[in-house]
Amino acid sequence: MRLAAMAVFAAALALPAAPGPAGLRAARAADLNLAVGGAFSAMDPHYHDLSPNHALTQHIFEQLVMTDSRMRPIPGLALSWEALNDNLWEVRLRRGVIWHDGSPFTADDVVFTYSRIPHVINSPTSLARYTQVVSRIEVIDDHTIRLHTPTPVPLMPMMLGAFTIISRRHGTGALTSDYNSGRAAIGTGPYRFVSYAPGDRAVFARHPGWWGPTQAWDRVTYRMIPNDSARVAALRAGDVDAIDAVPTRDVAALRRSGNLRIVEKPGLRLIYLYVDVNRPVTPFVTDHNGRAMTVNPLADVRVRRALSIAINRPGMARQLMEGFAVPTGQLMPEGALGYDPTIPVPAHDVEGARRLLAEAGYPQGFRITLNGPNDRYVNDAEIVQAIAQFWTRIGVRTEVATMPASMFFSRGLRDEYSVSLTGWSSSTGEADTSLTAMSATPDPPRGRGSALRPSHYTNPAVDALIDRALATIDTRQREALYQQAIRDSIQRDIAVIPLHHQVNIWATKPALTYSPRMQELTRAMEFSPVTGAVAGAGGPARN
Repeated sequence: MRLAAMAVFAAALALPAAPGPAGLRAARAADLNLAVGGAFSAMDPHYHDLSPNHALTQHIFEQLVMTDSRMRPIPGLALSWEALNDNLWEVRLRRGVIWHDGSPFTADDVVFTYSRIPHVINSPTSLARYTQVVSRIEVIDDHTIRLHTPTPVPLMPMMLGAFTIISRRHGTGALTSDYNSGRAAIGTGPYRFVSYAPGDRAVFARHPGWWGPTQAWDRVTYRMIPNDSARVAALRAGDVDAIDAVPTRDVAALRRSGNLRIVEKPGLRLIYLYVDVNRPVTPFVTDHNGRAMTVNPLADVRVRRALSIAINRPGMARQLMEGFAVPTGQLMPEGALGYDPTIPVPAHDVEGARRLLAEAGYPQGFRITLNGPNDRYVNDAEIVQAIAQFWTRIGVRTEVATMPASMFFSRGLRDEYSVSLTGWSSSTGEADTSLTAMSATPDPPRGRGSALRPSHYTNPAVDALIDRALATIDTRQREALYQQAIRDSIQRDIAVIPLHHQVNIWATKPALTYSPRMQELTRAMEFSPVTGAVAGAGGPARN
């Protein structure tokens, strides 16, 4: 265990000594205007385990452990980390770091952060899954802590990168509204809070006292433009310098324009269908006459399998996604820990789907509503429409209900759907958080979900596999457990219906360079003028 941990530690120290988001050492005075499609919901870094929120708040707040563009752990606010034994990690903190108000960063701020995260009021998706692996924090001195765990935590370095650290001085008693107003938005990161308008934009200013390399931008305006057409139009008009989540239908035209750059990178994000597999009656399923059904057909694995094989994944990836998607039947993309080469992409089989429905007792099918966001994932509304057509062809008459992501996620947390389109990106580069989100029984006290959802898949045998995997130090053995849990819960039981892994696309003005990351977070730290060099660092990304 100690040798394995030291190997991670050595790999981290082998990277450049200043690993933070880098711009130019002699940066020119400049402003950067970014527009993102993901709807961020708060400046509070612990309010919502959501990628747009992390991308927003990481301009101000920082993680103990950051990651490079390939998700390898590198030092952040922690200079080093070492496993002293199977249940004890020692973390040495970076000295000389100051908060934006000039006060020093110390171990006490880390202790406070751990205590706050599980108790954030009204959190739609808690970050407690990353902190509750630690049972006790021992403070050795102002810059050294020891993390005690009840069981081995082989992914501790990645867990330390899944959340950002806040100041005890400014965070004590602070609510999410205090971060939104700026009163508590005092971080250690490369940018300081200037203003925040919920649902619209945030403005940041360069923090001259940051411990890392000088940033390229004096001022960053970070706009939320969820509408695809409006976001592209803002870039074409010169209102913004770069956008993310470029609609696939616009890529070719933007490339032909001659005055814009397209950047793409395969990511970890799985686009999938969440299915009500557990409730005896589900809200949005009726017979063909519109009468409520007394039995939930989605609880039958044959029905779920029929819905899965009715979908033409390669066709959607080719035609709807313009090739910017990788069809899948599992949770992780090829190359990630937990990917299983024995799990094929489910073959499109209309007749087979009809036979399965008949075997399950629904030869004429039924009616269902498919819910989804219309401004969160690439082509999300179009994906929902395409799936509705596939299902209608097998006798499952499907109505579509899409809505803005802010409304969609809050309703999902209240378990209001029968089936819905959503997404998830592993926060560690392994299958651990994907399994705990999709296959593990919801258990908020253990950080598995923010609420008990009666619709969610549950299987004690799969839970046991996941528990064993999360406590297994040996990488090969841990991967084998991941793969078995995925075969049992996803391939066999169809806990969810995987569709594809998303390829992320950005467009920028020609005067910018951009260094994309697997985590897909869009942040000012990865942009620089064409003459600059960028060596960004950042943290994990989620749904």
